[in-house]
Amino acid sequence: MSDYQPTIGLEIHAQLRTRTKMFCDSVNDSDERHPNTNVCPVCLGHPGTLPVPNRAAIENVIRVGLALGGRINGAVKFDRKNYFYPDLPKAYQISQYDRPLVEGGTLQGVRIRRVHLEEDTADLRHEGGVSLVDFNRSGVPLMELVTEPDFRDADAVAAFARELQLILRYLGVSAADMEKGQMRIEANVSLNMGTKVELKNINSFRAVRDAIEYELRRQEDVIAGGGAVSQETRGWDEAKRKTVTQRSKEEAHDYRYFPDPDLPPFDTAIFDPETLRYSLPELPAARRERFVREYSLDAQQTEALVADPDLAKFYEEAISELRSRLSAGGEAALYNYLTSDLRGLMNQAAVSFADLKISPEGLAHLAVLIELKKVTSRQAKDILAAMFRTGADPEEIVKSEGIGISENTDEIQAVVAAVVAGEKAAVDDYRKGKTASLQFLIGKGMAKLKGRARPEMLKDLFERMLREE
Repeated sequence: MSDYQPTIGLEIHAQLRTRTKMFCDSVNDSDERHPNTNVCPVCLGHPGTLPVPNRAAIENVIRVGLALGGRINGAVKFDRKNYFYPDLPKAYQISQYDRPLVEGGTLQGVRIRRVHLEEDTADLRHEGGVSLVDFNRSGVPLMELVTEPDFRDADAVAAFARELQLILRYLGVSAADMEKGQMRIEANVSLNMGTKVELKNINSFRAVRDAIEYELRRQEDVIAGGGAVSQETRGWDEAKRKTVTQRSKEEAHDYRYFPDPDLPPFDTAIFDPETLRYSLPELPAARRERFVREYSLDAQQTEALVADPDLAKFYEEAISELRSRLSAGGEAALYNYLTSDLRGLMNQAAVSFADLKISPEGLAHLAVLIELKKVTSRQAKDILAAMFRTGADPEEIVKSEGIGISENTDEIQAVVAAVVAGEKAAVDDYRKGKTASLQFLIGKGMAKLKGRARPEMLKDLFERMLREE
């Protein structure tokens, strides 16, 4: 791409997490699988119905604007965006045109043009040669964020989209799950500020990157071949790994915006933006910096935690408990068992942190037992599994199941002697210089003791006994 300068701008839609829809009292539930269940005359577009704005949705967009450093406009209004399509029952969409809630702001060095609020459309289903309309999504609060064309490559786009998703989740305003359609990305792509092509129907971060990379190559090939890039809307075909034409756009669509007569202009002062600003949580960028500083984590470890707000919260609470129990140590074990073993158990059982039986205090106690060498790493995994099932304290599990490190030297020496006496072949191999046999003997001893010995103690006892004979 050395001879061509990519220019990419984004339009990102995110469904907002509110109890009800944008302009009515129908339930806002993206997980509803029964079509046309959460509907009413307002979101079905029946004549004579009147919309009433959802205060929580407006506050959510203001909070997003504040988090991005944007300017909250004072006097704002809703407008009607007019077009006809089967998923739009009123033949217009309530949106915002020239007076959006938020203007300006930046994220990862990319300038934000605006953030506004509108209602989502219905969902079209194409089955068996017919098209069906599900109005459950119709009227759901939808935030639209528009960037300036500041992107120069697909990787930067994907990184920006991931960070925005994370911010929305930290703010609690949207689950922003792309696979569920809760966050949707459209990219406007051109070369050398030439004809712009709009990419739609992108439902994953990988697809965003792949679609833009393909489209940049396609446009370069068109220009290099002496052709002209057509202004059009293209979609990403995952199976064919290419963008495909959806519809041509000879000129900009005229949506005939005009102020919605049913929704009078209002001043955002009634939402007290400054109070909302003080309610903002610690955002991902600030949390990354603090985790590195306070917990001496590297960039990869920090990102693994910060990428999941619930995981980061659990980690902080567990570390706080650990530090109250130990003056030093145990932090590496806590991180590893949380991000690897515990997350593995949670993923396998499809359990979220909200439903987890293990408390941060319980995990910290397990890390203490590991650090003080009261349990082995193998035992710790079994203890963690028992904690996951029951929620019991790890020390209770050690006592009730008779596990833990044995401090009975006579018992351990007797086991070592029994193994040496019973494994003559391995003993002879060791004395011939096959050091791997020592690990075999240690394994046998550990099995007889059911893991209740420190491997280093067994190694020392075996070496001494084998030298003495």
